[in-house]
Amino acid sequence: MAGLFDKQADLYLDARPNYPSEWFSKLADLTDHHGLAWDAATGNGQAALAVAEHYESVVATDVSESQLKLATPHPKINYRHTPTSMTDDELVELIGGENSVDLITVAQGVHWFDLPRFYSVATRLLRKPGGIIAVWGYNDVIVSPEFDAVQYRLHATTLSFWKYPYIQHIFDSYEALPFPFENVGMGSEGSH
Repeated sequence: MAGLFDKQADLYLDARPNYPSEWFSKLADLTDHHGLAWDAATGNGQAALAVAEHYESVVATDVSESQLKLATPHPKINYRHTPTSMTDDELVELIGGENSVDLITVAQGVHWFDLPRFYSVATRLLRKPGGIIAVWGYNDVIVSPEFDAVQYRLHATTLSFWKYPYIQHIFDSYEALPFPFENVGMGSEGSH
């Protein structure tokens, strides 16, 4: 879905939530090494900034140049545009090479991906043993009974118009998301 958020990149920057710092500490505790992390679909870098607190270097990638232009600079983060035309080999080389990444994060984005392709690239990049991949998202924001009912109705009536096969995963809280990696016991952390 390259370019989906390009026109409103500045609004997207203001609307995206920050994630709890404890989440990133937990992820960092799972990896033996803290050299290189990859934040895929970084958008404007909100997750990458938190990852950078725990890793020596972060490669933060996105298909949207507009989003990346609004990313907050950080000395440990290398923001890189990754057009969909980039080959898997080019992407692996750009990020750091095979078996080089300690942590891969995808905050609110994996549902847009070509999952088989992403998982193949992630498998090549992850350090063996010990590399960790974490994907998470949010769907409905609970505001008030009146607002929540309207939001639910909006999703229920417009979902069939979303033109991407994996979008349902975000509305299902990633419960049925194919995920060919070993569970490290942190699944569904935010479900309560």
